[in-house]
Amino acid sequence: MNNSLTNTARLLGAGLRALLVLTLVTGVLYPLVVTGIARGLFPGKADGSEVEAGGKVVGSSLIGQPYDLPLKDGQETPEPDLKWFQGRPANGLGSNSLNTRYDLILSGATNLAADSPDLVRQVEDARAAVVEDNSVPGWTVDPADIPADAVTSSGSGLDPDISPEYAALQVHRVAHRNGLPVARVERLVDDSTEGRTLGFVGEPRVNVLELNIGLKELVAKG
Repeated sequence: MNNSLTNTARLLGAGLRALLVLTLVTGVLYPLVVTGIARGLFPGKADGSEVEAGGKVVGSSLIGQPYDLPLKDGQETPEPDLKWFQGRPANGLGSNSLNTRYDLILSGATNLAADSPDLVRQVEDARAAVVEDNSVPGWTVDPADIPADAVTSSGSGLDPDISPEYAALQVHRVAHRNGLPVARVERLVDDSTEGRTLGFVGEPRVNVLELNIGLKELVAKG
């Protein structure tokens, strides 16, 4: 009996020591070493790819954010602030509902089938809104020119980028709302457009946050 208790205690002690050592190595030392290396080699990415403007952090280049007007009394869904470039729709998962409005607690696709009546209605409503919002005096948006990313959300619902085509579609509205020449806003979009990663991965894209930071600077210059 004494030998059995002794062996059990010895095995239990060895197990606890192994747990302690592995906890320190994998739970403390390894994360610290990896974080230290990451911050040394890639400080921006390791800290969340933060974007600064005017001396303060205004967001992350990896996560989309809304550009909306303040809520009015009794209003539940904010309206887009049309003086800014707008990102993709933010439809995602959350208690089986849609439109998380870039809520960082939730991330996911709508999981609606391509022939889902709900998805078809969302796309049609989004297309109508894009035409209405971006048509200004002397410029009317042709529904046939609206790219897919203007009316559909990404797989995460948090996409920070839009296609150059969607950015270009918004140029006349942004120029009109901010009292800027169209050519200057077009040049801003061109300068903000990134090509394919490594020249062949993905598609050309425009980061909406960085584009709007450039727009703010352009407006300030007058």
